[in-house]
Amino acid sequence: MSVRYFLKARSRSPGIEGRWTCFPVPLKSSLFQDLCNFCCRKKSTEPERIITSFASCGKNAKESGNVLDKIFSSEEQASILHVLNTASNKELEAFKLLRGRKSINIVKYREKLGPFQDLASLMNVPLLQYETVVQVCNSILCPETEKKKKLPENWQLRKFIKPDIERERLKAVNSIVSIVFGTRRIAWAQLDRKLTVLDWQHNDCWKLRNKIPPSSVYLEEISSVISEMPKADFYVLEKTPLSLQNPTLFPVLLHFHVTEAMLYALLDKTFAQDGQHQVLSMSRNAVGKHFELMIGDSRTSGKELVKQFISESVLKEDPRVFFPRDKVVDYRERFLSSSHRIEELYDSLLQAVAFYELAVFDRDLEF
Repeated sequence: MSVRYFLKARSRSPGIEGRWTCFPVPLKSSLFQDLCNFCCRKKSTEPERIITSFASCGKNAKESGNVLDKIFSSEEQASILHVLNTASNKELEAFKLLRGRKSINIVKYREKLGPFQDLASLMNVPLLQYETVVQVCNSILCPETEKKKKLPENWQLRKFIKPDIERERLKAVNSIVSIVFGTRRIAWAQLDRKLTVLDWQHNDCWKLRNKIPPSSVYLEEISSVISEMPKADFYVLEKTPLSLQNPTLFPVLLHFHVTEAMLYALLDKTFAQDGQHQVLSMSRNAVGKHFELMIGDSRTSGKELVKQFISESVLKEDPRVFFPRDKVVDYRERFLSSSHRIEELYDSLLQAVAFYELAVFDRDLEF
């Protein structure tokens, strides 16, 4: 059976303006040769291995196979078939057009019917049609290497610390104040670079009810708390992941945002002059993962871990966290002996330790 191609043209018959009429073009006709010459001229001005304009007109598998034989030389066909017959599912997925079900279907086809004998047999694979087969063959012959995005030097820190901060400034830090606030209180812990606890307190500011207090109340309460805080190179705030998907949490989310904004404004006193942030926000979940306190997406209490740090400070020669001897008994009685949990207090200490170990000392930066 001779191969025929179809040419579409607008009908000029009255009453059917704008419709298309198809008529067959014999393979050896002069019109077909003109089409081929036109396509060849067009191909020379475009990137190599494009699909010609008449290739997508409804062909059967045999006709498409004949065209594939003309597009690719015997050596190229052998190279393509070698890849298709030997590559694993994961190796086939390296080619963009073969990701997902297509690579799986190719492997299943090989296992069921044996290796591909020619390029035309590719069109028997589900999800692979003529144009896709041509593009797949081209990508195998000339694989496109994806450009790897150059990651910034501090890309790991960006996972859990905002805003971006220069590593040199972090390395030179001598002391930080770690601040954690909730709906009732603000707690803070001051640690130096030897992980010695210099100050550790909490202040019961407000009780968040159904109504959000006026901004003036926030300013008065937070200003009062800041007046009690010691000075430090950095102030690290806890960033709690809350979603707006639950409308009942909106007052809590708004409270956290207002408090965080005021702490940034009141503690970042020199930002307007030098543009250098002194206040940073640290991911709560990152701290939880660092201390293995996460259960799914929820974080468990850090009280027992803090207890352990205090005990080790007394019993071990080289503890993870150093507590002043004259403060240990006081901390035990005030913060740990009571049945009432002060989670913000525990979290402020853990956040300070995690900040030093992750951001300053680069310990376990990949979590």
